[in-house]
Amino acid sequence: MDQPFEVAVRDHGAVVLRVCRAVLGPGADAEDAWSETFVSALRAWPELDPAADVRAWLVTIAHRRAIDAVRARGRRAVPVAEPPERERGDGARGDGEPELPDEELWSALRSLPDKQRRCVAYHHLAGLPHAEVAALVGGTPEAARRASADGIAALRRAMARAGRSRA
Repeated sequence: MDQPFEVAVRDHGAVVLRVCRAVLGPGADAEDAWSETFVSALRAWPELDPAADVRAWLVTIAHRRAIDAVRARGRRAVPVAEPPERERGDGARGDGEPELPDEELWSALRSLPDKQRRCVAYHHLAGLPHAEVAALVGGTPEAARRASADGIAALRRAMARAGRSRA
């Protein structure tokens, strides 16, 4: 690759982090997946074809690292002293505090079916064309377009409901 690796990190780091957060939610797991993405990319950087689409390549690596983290979450137990407070269905936490708008959005994003959530993340957050999204999630570009559109529609409905519940 002709450009220095640092340029790729600078130019595409934010997109990679958004993809990791879309799959894993905000927090340490997403940040770890971001780091692991660039460690893997650094190892492969010298062999990368100069004509390669660096953004798509990095998003593919981020996708794989995020899926690895999802699988790892399912295998590890998380001990807690007290069970977590369950959220109520009216946009408030069990303690009566309203959720922050970002929390509402992340909650709505987490509630999407897996394929819709990934299609929304890869197309709308990472800016990948539907053909590349389809290659990542499996299926046709038309199916990726449909899943992405359905996911955005569901997010809009969820955010509209959240806005009405506070009014």
